[in-house]
Amino acid sequence: MRGELFHPAREDISLDKVLHALSDPIRRDIARTLHTEGPRVCGQLSYPLAKSTLSHHLKVLRESGLMQTEIRGTSRVISLRRDDIDARFPMLLDAVQVTAAPAEALV
Repeated sequence: MRGELFHPAREDISLDKVLHALSDPIRRDIARTLHTEGPRVCGQLSYPLAKSTLSHHLKVLRESGLMQTEIRGTSRVISLRRDDIDARFPMLLDAVQVTAAPAEALV
């Protein structure tokens, strides 16, 4: 259906896709932001990137199962699927420092 976005079911979240999504420092920082600040409207994210590039990063996070996107009118609210990731891969987000302060430059 038009307007619906793909989100893998918890049991379909793949370690390979999650690790790929977290291999990029921008995507890791987005996940960190969602962990520390909670759900955000996409427009609240501020990175020195083209909109299309940021959209690509958000799509990779969503399709990997790390992030949930909810359409609310003309806005998209994104949140970290922490419970689902912890259920599939306990301690993974801690191990890749999603819950820690940023350690490297983003661009």
